[in-house]
Amino acid sequence: MTYIGIIFGIYVFATIGIYHILIVKLEKWFGTWPWLVFLILGIICLYFSLINSNGMTSMWWGYNSFINLWSVKEMFDQHKRSAQN
Repeated sequence: MTYIGIIFGIYVFATIGIYHILIVKLEKWFGTWPWLVFLILGIICLYFSLINSNGMTSMWWGYNSFINLWSVKEMFDQHKRSAQN
């Protein structure tokens, strides 16, 4: 596919924006406990990235793994930010 880099870039940009809003809202509504969901999703995506032999889909799973794992950290950082306000 000729435009796979551009399509993936748009996907990355969109998911970062969506996850930012999601983290803020989830922390506001539920506190920090959703971190566990992000951790489980991150580990599952990491597993699929490791077992996938296709480079493009392995990259997609790997990206999704790291955005979910990073969200664990961001959930607690958001809790600290909201407590300061």
